[in-house]
Amino acid sequence: MFEHEKFDTYTFEEVTLNCDLYVMDERYIEEYERSFLKFFFDGEDFEPVGYVSIMAARSINDNSMELSWCVNYTDRFHQIAITLPKDQFVACVGCWQCDEKPHIFVRGSWLEHIHLRSHSIFALIDAIGVKVALENGSITRDKLVELRTAIDELSKKYSGISFISFADSILLKSNWTVGHFESTVSYNYNPEIFIFIAWEINKIYEDILGLNTYSVITQGNNEYYDDALLHISETNNHICLNSLGIPFAQLMDIEKSARIAIRKSTHIPSELYLDETYYHSLKFKYEFEKNNGPSNTYLTKMMRTPSKYFYSTIDNILSNLKSPESDA
Repeated sequence: MFEHEKFDTYTFEEVTLNCDLYVMDERYIEEYERSFLKFFFDGEDFEPVGYVSIMAARSINDNSMELSWCVNYTDRFHQIAITLPKDQFVACVGCWQCDEKPHIFVRGSWLEHIHLRSHSIFALIDAIGVKVALENGSITRDKLVELRTAIDELSKKYSGISFISFADSILLKSNWTVGHFESTVSYNYNPEIFIFIAWEINKIYEDILGLNTYSVITQGNNEYYDDALLHISETNNHICLNSLGIPFAQLMDIEKSARIAIRKSTHIPSELYLDETYYHSLKFKYEFEKNNGPSNTYLTKMMRTPSKYFYSTIDNILSNLKSPESDA
């Protein structure tokens, strides 16, 4: 296929990095070629074919390709990192003479799967100054029980989010879906709610323990894609977070990088550390210059390319979010 001289074909290893690509189901490949051949030979108008997902290749490994997938570019800039296995790649073709960006044709089952499966938002909220408070005896059992009760009450307001508290930290997790035009599954991503929860938890810690908190928040591909937020065994003595993948690993990597950066005076401590894909997906006010926000690079073991996190105060982010009414 695609033997006409005006087609530009690429092997898996030759796919151009860091440029916009269109990913399509392989079922449209013959129709796509026919439409272009009519244009080449008969001068007919090119008829768009099928449906595309906008992505960019970030790195190519021996058996897979790391992609950034733009899942929503209409009312928020929302990207997630995903992996395309080499055996799911069918072909890549473009036409620079017609200003046609490269199209990657993939196995239909893989493309449908990433649209229908669930993805996750994660937040790690940690208390500051716990060691000193313990040494001073200001943390008592009564206060810890009061703290636990307050978190119980807060969790009732957000039934679609799991709250896991351990030691002086709280792990939050929610699932969301991209949706697919041939299914009843819809796009239900709502990242802003985690900023509000971070504010509420910080206030709870201040009121009860006299301590402040900081929050690390990420979002993306979770390998426990068809499972509940949590797994609790029948005997109630095994809890599985049902979490594995890039965003979960990023929590720890961002926290580690932030601690090092603070220790080296690269940047000051902050209340929020937000992975760049999460940060950019927030619905900010138009006049807010989000790209100028302070940030720092970090490495995560789940990705070959460097990533970035933005750091800020909770009030700064909240004050620059759009109100829900402004979307109307």
